[in-house]
Amino acid sequence: MNELISHINDALWGYVLIGALIVCGLWFTWRTRFVQFRMVGEMIRLLSDSSQPSERHHKHVSSFQAFAVSVATRVGTGNLAGVATAIAVGGPGAVFWMWLIALIGSATAFVESTLGQLFKQRHETSFIGGPAYYIRQGLPLSSRPWLRKAGGWMSALFAVLITITFGLSYNSIQSNTICGAMQEAFGWSPLWVGLALMTVALVIVFGGIHRIARVSAVLVPLMAIGYFILAVVVIAMNISLLPDVFKVIFLDAFGLDKVVGGGLGATMMTGIKRGLFSNEAGEGSAPNVAATAAVTHPVKQGLIQALGVFTDTLIVCSCTAFIILLSGLYETPELNGIALTQAALKSEVSSAGPVFVAVAILLFAFSSIIGNYYYGEANIRFLLNHHSSRLSSHSSLILTLYRLFSGGVFVLIGALATLDFVWNLGDLCMALLTACNLVAIAVLGKYAFRLLDDYRTQKKKGINDPVFHRSQMPEIADAVACWD
Repeated sequence: MNELISHINDALWGYVLIGALIVCGLWFTWRTRFVQFRMVGEMIRLLSDSSQPSERHHKHVSSFQAFAVSVATRVGTGNLAGVATAIAVGGPGAVFWMWLIALIGSATAFVESTLGQLFKQRHETSFIGGPAYYIRQGLPLSSRPWLRKAGGWMSALFAVLITITFGLSYNSIQSNTICGAMQEAFGWSPLWVGLALMTVALVIVFGGIHRIARVSAVLVPLMAIGYFILAVVVIAMNISLLPDVFKVIFLDAFGLDKVVGGGLGATMMTGIKRGLFSNEAGEGSAPNVAATAAVTHPVKQGLIQALGVFTDTLIVCSCTAFIILLSGLYETPELNGIALTQAALKSEVSSAGPVFVAVAILLFAFSSIIGNYYYGEANIRFLLNHHSSRLSSHSSLILTLYRLFSGGVFVLIGALATLDFVWNLGDLCMALLTACNLVAIAVLGKYAFRLLDDYRTQKKKGINDPVFHRSQMPEIADAVACWD
């Protein structure tokens, strides 16, 4: 089974998705006039933006909380174990392709999160939205008959895929990595660690998006800052070797031996897969939490989520890559995944290294578990509300079962499964999910471009806090539930 999944992954990633991700990223970068580079200052300013639409009796998730939840799912196993796997399998050159997919993918992240805000809907205690919503509401606006008809089944397909990918498959990867790190550092049994993770995760996921947002808003800054400081210390200790690290990365990415030996494709594929797993740009996950934020203009949350891609890949992933490459242990055959990261840190800061990584991955990956759960819940609610009137009367039972499987069963499965199996299964789910979302945002991206033009126009007029009203797009006003 594992070998079959691996072959399917090679076909999907090698012939379809890598090209689609790069083409979409470049197109969105051009059409937004390089938004990810030109508006970095605005992105940072918006993190502290306190302006919200005024609605009585409506609890709000702030821009920063929505950013923290999305970063919680981004900053996790992909940054510590995923980067290590990319280097071990694809070589140091894989790091370059991770950087590239982040630089162009941040424009994709902007587009999908802006669309998530535009087509969001009101829910009981917060807003709710994501690709399933903009596919269902946006595709019927197309002039092409086949796209108008595709809105219903494509939105349902996406909702099912993201629930399986994040709520189940990815949670098993996070659990597997935590258990591997704890076993390496302390010798603890994966079974007992898995049971402990399952218990705590269930307590939090039964608390809903507000509890998840509060936990993430505390954990994410602490763990990201702590890990970044450690990486800076390690780099400072080896500052004279840093030019050699960059040389190794670029030579391995474009070296003649890679081209002649046929290894360039494998390096690209590995780097882009692990980069996408880490930063999620184009995967369709971040728009689900971006839609929950209460902001005065959809572009605000699009910009904040673009910043999340930079935070994840260019900062946190690079920290891990530098630590591993400075250690020189990436050529050790028996080291892979989180064990390679732990061994690299041990070589730099003695026996405290594996312990620190174990604690860090516990915080990183656990925050991902609870964030991943929310993506599934939001899309199950979508399916119940829009595609299954028969089951809607049993929504409480269905959500309870999902919580038990996401925070419980699959966390335990991940603790006991092999590293290769959980990563291969995750790659397959990620490929199908990303393909579905890329089709949708390629069609609907024009609305994000118009929103960005409006935002820039208001800023040029001296309006520090741009506001959007759906009457500004009369041709799609009926498809937009909020912004009135």
